[in-house]
Amino acid sequence: MASPRAEDRGSRRRPGARGILPRYPHSYVRLAQTAAERPRWSSLSITATPASPQAFEALPQPTSPRPAGRCTASPRRFLVLARAPGEPLGVVVPAPRAGAPSPHAGPRRALQLPACVRRGPFGRPVGVTGAQTSARAERSGAGGGYVVHLRDTAASTGLNEEQKEFQKVAFNFAAREMAPNMAEWDQKELFPVDVMRKAAQLGFGGIYVRTDVGGSGLSRLDTSVIFEALATGCTSTTAYISIHNMCAWMIDTFGSEEQRHRFCPPLCTMEKFASYCLTEPGSGSDAASLLTSAKRRGDHYVLSGSKAFISGGGEADIYVVMCRTGGPGPKGISCIVVEKGTPGLSFGKKERKVGWNSQPTRAVIFEDCAVPVANRIGDEGQGFLIAMRGLNGGRINVASCSLGAAYASVILTRDHLKVRKQFGEPLASNQYLQFKLADMVARLVASRLMIRNAAVALQEEREDAVALCSMAKLFATDECFAICNQALQMHGGYGYLKDCAVQQYMRDSRVHQILEGSNEVMRILISRSLLQE
Repeated sequence: MASPRAEDRGSRRRPGARGILPRYPHSYVRLAQTAAERPRWSSLSITATPASPQAFEALPQPTSPRPAGRCTASPRRFLVLARAPGEPLGVVVPAPRAGAPSPHAGPRRALQLPACVRRGPFGRPVGVTGAQTSARAERSGAGGGYVVHLRDTAASTGLNEEQKEFQKVAFNFAAREMAPNMAEWDQKELFPVDVMRKAAQLGFGGIYVRTDVGGSGLSRLDTSVIFEALATGCTSTTAYISIHNMCAWMIDTFGSEEQRHRFCPPLCTMEKFASYCLTEPGSGSDAASLLTSAKRRGDHYVLSGSKAFISGGGEADIYVVMCRTGGPGPKGISCIVVEKGTPGLSFGKKERKVGWNSQPTRAVIFEDCAVPVANRIGDEGQGFLIAMRGLNGGRINVASCSLGAAYASVILTRDHLKVRKQFGEPLASNQYLQFKLADMVARLVASRLMIRNAAVALQEEREDAVALCSMAKLFATDECFAICNQALQMHGGYGYLKDCAVQQYMRDSRVHQILEGSNEVMRILISRSLLQE
């Protein structure tokens, strides 16, 4: 008897559809398109006969027209089970070994399959991803096999099922690993290395880094969803993870193949941590006027100068430094990687801050610090371009962190209003407070839509991406801080206590109106874009 097999005629993934857990062997085996990918009928031909063991081998995932290394699911054997009407009609699990008895026998008259099924870390099933589908099965004639016709029924609005799945993973990680420790990290100013490495095991160390160097290869929209979810657990820690991701992306995008394979894998696992060094004591928003110099001496650059307000300073292993290798202005700036332990590299005192206390902030000082020319990322003079492109993504990232803080604050406020009583009635019955809560939610959703719209524009490299990223950063960080502040007010005196989480969300989100380009600078960029049209 011929080996049973399955031909998947509808399984080609659109470019850009990727998984979040590429390092696990059970990640993402695609069976059909989601609604967003192909909202029409497709077919899955099953050629095994009802009398044979019901094990079908899924063909290797077709190669999509996208950069090598993005397809991470390996071919595996899968078992398709059909059940009686009224029960779940289709499941996909690892197939039994050859000769194993079939767990289900009998003719197949109907079969309903999900778009795709994933098994998570350590082989635990984590449910269905992909849009919900309906199906009808018909005998194919020869051999008594069946053709299963799939049709997408879920609307292609909002997040697709795959995005909802890794959003759920991020929310669960934030609730389990971050939220219980958030206050302690803040009060003791702890840098939670172990927890961040656990996050990296889920693919959060290099979210939008290519998969061939250990990244997850996700889109900017996917990234915004993940950072919003993680920030509900600890906004400060998530903000550092976002900066780390930005550094890894810069190396992945602009670095040589040797640099990518040297630096990115340990960054994606967070075996090593990264810091971004742009701001100087005399040049914050005016990035083109930085003074830190890198003079070429043979096969080395010798760096002199200092950087201010560097997140992860002193703790990070890799510093992505913008420094002047040429004349004045943007064209004289280059990007150089400086590794911890390089002679001439030192750090200032740990800054005392209002928020963001789970990540250290220090000055980074270069005193005749010799770095190999091989550590320059991109061409000489390309640093300003790298910095600006990185900052566009950084603005989306930090706005997403603000969104997570606001989301958590809204939930805490809602729960507080339900249990707290004044004048013999729950606060939730007070119409004034109901209106305030409604305003908070409306501003939250508006911020989220602006962020996701800008993230898509950035991913597609549209001409309006800079303006949209600036708008999203300006609007979301202002509105989300206002939401956190209103949440504190609605908690009354309890909101002002360190035992109440809303005060920390407010403190941690406040700096987002300043960094990655202050919101005043965002207004300049927006108006400049408008006036140039």
